[in-house]
Amino acid sequence: MAKRNDRYQNRTEILQGTLDMLILQTLQWAPRHGYALSKAIRTNSGEILKVDTGSLYPALHRLERKGWVAAEWKPSDVGPRLRVYRLTKAGKRQLVSERSRWERLTAAIAGVLNPAEKEDVP
Repeated sequence: MAKRNDRYQNRTEILQGTLDMLILQTLQWAPRHGYALSKAIRTNSGEILKVDTGSLYPALHRLERKGWVAAEWKPSDVGPRLRVYRLTKAGKRQLVSERSRWERLTAAIAGVLNPAEKEDVP
């Protein structure tokens, strides 16, 4: 049981540091309501990244306050109205910045994990 909780905790920690970027990237493909956004992240990550509502909606509200996403209520074919989120121009700029930061971070981590590939050792 502890192993399962460790995996969940590790997944949560990774996601918290990258959730904004994942949301912005997913919204770049198309506007989506919250559940569809969560499902797209899960599906495109090979079912590894699972964003729960307790993380997703606070992040969406934060991104909306920053002006990186905009939301509007739209009618649903099967139930109550849906709040649909879309990426703004400022959000597109932020995504470029976030992706650049992510690439620097992953390169730095790779350098630590595989130092021999970085060094010119005969």
